Amino acid sequence: MKIFKRKNDSTRKERTASLPFRINIIFIIVGVLFIALLTQLAYLQVLYGTKFKAEVSRSDMTTVTGNVQRGMIYDSTGKLLVGNSAHQAIVYTKGVNALTSDLYNVATTLSKYVSVPTNKLTQRQMEDYYLSNPTNLNTTLKKIPNVNQYSVTARYNMALNYLSKSGIQFNAAEKNAATIFAKMSGAYQLSTVDIKDTGVSKNEIAQVGEHLSEMPGVNVGTSWSRDYPQGTSIQNLTGTVSNEQTGLPSDKVNQLLAQGYSRNDSVGQSFLEQQYEPVLRGSKSQTQVILNSQNQITKEIKQYGGQKGDNLQLSLNAKFQNDLQSDVRSAEASAGGYSTGTYAVVMDPNNGAIIGMAGVSRDPATSKTTTDPLGVINSSIVMGSVVKGAMVSGALMDGVITPTNSLQTDKPIIAGGTKKSSWFNHNGGSDTTVDASGALEISSNSYMMQLAMKEAKFNYVEGGGLNMNPSIFNTLRGYFNQFGLGVPTGVDIPGETTGLIGPSGKANIGNALDESFGNYDAYTTMQVAQYISTIANGGYRIKPHIVQAIRGTSPTGTLGPIETTVMPSILNYVDMTPAEKNVVTQGLYQVVHGTNQYKTGGMLDTIHPEISAKTGTAETFYKGHQTVTLSLASYAPSTHPQVVVALAMPNLDVNAESNNMQLAKQIYSDYWKDVD
Repeated sequence: MKIFKRKNDSTRKERTASLPFRINIIFIIVGVLFIALLTQLAYLQVLYGTKFKAEVSRSDMTTVTGNVQRGMIYDSTGKLLVGNSAHQAIVYTKGVNALTSDLYNVATTLSKYVSVPTNKLTQRQMEDYYLSNPTNLNTTLKKIPNVNQYSVTARYNMALNYLSKSGIQFNAAEKNAATIFAKMSGAYQLSTVDIKDTGVSKNEIAQVGEHLSEMPGVNVGTSWSRDYPQGTSIQNLTGTVSNEQTGLPSDKVNQLLAQGYSRNDSVGQSFLEQQYEPVLRGSKSQTQVILNSQNQITKEIKQYGGQKGDNLQLSLNAKFQNDLQSDVRSAEASAGGYSTGTYAVVMDPNNGAIIGMAGVSRDPATSKTTTDPLGVINSSIVMGSVVKGAMVSGALMDGVITPTNSLQTDKPIIAGGTKKSSWFNHNGGSDTTVDASGALEISSNSYMMQLAMKEAKFNYVEGGGLNMNPSIFNTLRGYFNQFGLGVPTGVDIPGETTGLIGPSGKANIGNALDESFGNYDAYTTMQVAQYISTIANGGYRIKPHIVQAIRGTSPTGTLGPIETTVMPSILNYVDMTPAEKNVVTQGLYQVVHGTNQYKTGGMLDTIHPEISAKTGTAETFYKGHQTVTLSLASYAPSTHPQVVVALAMPNLDVNAESNNMQLAKQIYSDYWKDVD
């Protein structure tokens, strides 16, 4: 039987044979795509996984911070000087999806129940509030020709410009709402700002509480402000703190924002509040907020409750500080004439602790006085003879005199066509021979000028030219600097000045003689205090400090345990032998207790325990009027000193003689009464 092969059977076999090939091609393509997908996933996971994870976390989780109480400031006895007063506040937390129109509605509603100061409201802020109402914005835009051809931003700016030119007026209620709106607008998402943090009335609290459901984000919270149990005058030392109204200091906004501050945070603006800001600020609370895809808060987890700022304990004694300021003010009240102020520093010479610092500045034109304790670190004054202890010390270190060979005759110095003399020997009728200690006792200008000429290796001839090497300025100032005169003292309060240095050089060589007895360069009262402390403690120049410890807070809210103690910081040591030091300390003792008829500090010999001192009188001028500046540098007891008193009274009447000593007697009396 003959078998016939059908044509379609052959075709079927061909198709069957090609099927595996096609499937293999598909598998290969799928494999390649799968490999590409895996490669892309690995690429994203390895190189960008962290970035995308952070992005998802940022979108789904946000950490909200909350403010804490600022650290407080106490005096050396534990008395509260600067505290915190808690009070209720109206606050607003900006939502994630809050629109400008939402802020408008909330601000307008809240303004019905709360009144805020509007004195700082700007025209632009009022216009922004007005245009945040969609109806007002559309109405304004319809008045501008061809406005739709511009971008959204351009249209808004055109609306602002139209309002500015139209002279639209806002009533008191609208200004109140606009101010609230401006504060809300300035908040970041999920950040809380104070709408009103002072002077919130009970009625405002009640009204807001009753209508909270109408104002998303608005709440009644707690705010703190600084209070001063011992009086607000301490602010002149401790400084001030910004508040919700003042905001962060404009010159430091970016720096503070980078450090984690919010725009409405409190921050130290001056003096100790500024200097010790990292200590006082505390650490904010942290709450993790979890959001859903619609940016709605679904959960809040408190991660950290925050910690109140640490406290400062000052070396100041509050009672003595008040008495010292009163003493200075009373002394200034009796000064009169062209007096420009009175300043005093009381310090422990052994560790640099400032026990009291007070000052009063005065405008001679109006006789108006202003409390100015910081004047002791930023007012430069030609002090006069108080610096002679440093002058004698420099001459001893330079070797131009020795403890056993220091005799010189006080006589007028006539050189370079001028005559300069001591206060008691203007015409040479009272020439007297004294040693270095005796020269301090009678405050001999002639003796100091002769020391300067010896240090310059200048051979003085009466009536001859004054051809000293100008390097003498550097020599004298170098020794003065070792005691703190003319250099920073290092005090822990911002704003210290280093005094004023007069011109040097050959043309001013005559002033080198004035420099030797303190009638040329200008110093601060704090520098004088450091100088006399260096003598009193045996040669150690120590940084003055007003903060003695950083302390925590006890469970009851009072002053807590010591966390850091401010240790004495030695800046340099004045390398003098015991015999050389004795020459100077003996001279300062004789200023008060000596037997020479020309001793200058005899009025102080009634102070007990007994003191050593150097008085100062400088011939000065105020706006062309001749004046005198009185000063004093002293320590007590004369043996084993424990307290230093330095003071300055610039531009008194030329007849003033004992104002400085009268003030010193009162200060010592108050010190022994209040402190020891």
